[in-house]
Amino acid sequence: MVLGMSRVWRRAPAADPLAPAATARTIFEHVVVRHADRQVLAIPALCLDERRIGLIGDNGSGKSTLLRLMNGLLLPTCGRIVVAGLDTAKHRKELPAEVGFVFQNPDHQLIFPTVGEEIAFGLTERGLSAAQARQQALALLERHGCAEWADRNVHELSGGQKQLICILAMLATEPSILLMDEPFASLDLPTRLVLSRRIMALPQQIVTASHDFDLLAEFDRVIWLDAGRIRLDGRPAEVLPAYRAHAAIAGAGDVVTS
Repeated sequence: MVLGMSRVWRRAPAADPLAPAATARTIFEHVVVRHADRQVLAIPALCLDERRIGLIGDNGSGKSTLLRLMNGLLLPTCGRIVVAGLDTAKHRKELPAEVGFVFQNPDHQLIFPTVGEEIAFGLTERGLSAAQARQQALALLERHGCAEWADRNVHELSGGQKQLICILAMLATEPSILLMDEPFASLDLPTRLVLSRRIMALPQQIVTASHDFDLLAEFDRVIWLDAGRIRLDGRPAEVLPAYRAHAAIAGAGDVVTS
């Protein structure tokens, strides 16, 4: 449940000495996730080090599960995950300092009445005074052309504006990785285009589950998940057409599977 997500920020410990000495930001090793007696994800080995990585697949294929494993909202049944040098099982509380998470529905993520308070919260949790956090929040809003939103009620914003505030609230604490789970699913095309441009300009590594193929076509890598396993992993020009062909075949039938 998103509303139960802990947003406690702590100084990150030293990098895990067992983490591979590679440039990969995220390492999956023999990861399996089971719910009751059902296996929902199985990833023997995976390294994520590109700046822009997209996750695609049918509903229930494991995209959201993979993202939640990366920020410690979910722990694997077995196996090991290291994100930005942090073992997710050992350093679960420290992960938010390195990993930001933007959910599909911004109403599940916004917890404060005004925009300024929402963005300042993560900064105060990292030790800044209320005045310092407010100042940095206002500066961030101004850099993104939203200075006049600071005292607006978040529930008066449009869907696209809310989603932008969720992104900015995560960016305020300067994570190295930003995870997004279908961030544009409920937005109209003009809003998606605006937010897509903003996302592509960010310095953070981006890992997003999305069916926005126009956005994913500009990414460095796309991973197709199928029934909890990686079916294809490569450049967008290779993976996206293969998934389209699969979807066309599946869509030719009369049975709705999800």
